[in-house]
Amino acid sequence: MANRGSGETESAVPFAPKLNVRSEAGDPLDKAGQTILDWLQQAADTAEANKQQALEVAHKLSAQLRAAEDRIRELEASVSRHQDRADRAERWLYQISVEIEQRFFGRGEDRRSQPPFPQAALRNQKQ
Repeated sequence: MANRGSGETESAVPFAPKLNVRSEAGDPLDKAGQTILDWLQQAADTAEANKQQALEVAHKLSAQLRAAEDRIRELEASVSRHQDRADRAERWLYQISVEIEQRFFGRGEDRRSQPPFPQAALRNQKQ
């Protein structure tokens, strides 16, 4: 390597073993290194498997969420339709009761100017 004035040369210490050099059979250092590499491979394989499983579960849950959201929209639309029908039915019942009172009891002339059945009016205010 370099000459430092004493006439002797220094030898370099290798940091990594050369690939084509065989170590002694049963060397604990080589066994430890290979064991660590095997563990790293197992950890990588396990992490990949866990990632794939998590992705599958996420896709499944996402599909279930979309289906639930669609069902909620359908149910909300159905509730709205039924609410409208119930309101119309209440108005009809109110109108019928006014007619009955007028024709059979001679009352109700002043009721026609009142708003339709109170429950329908209250429900409309909540929305």
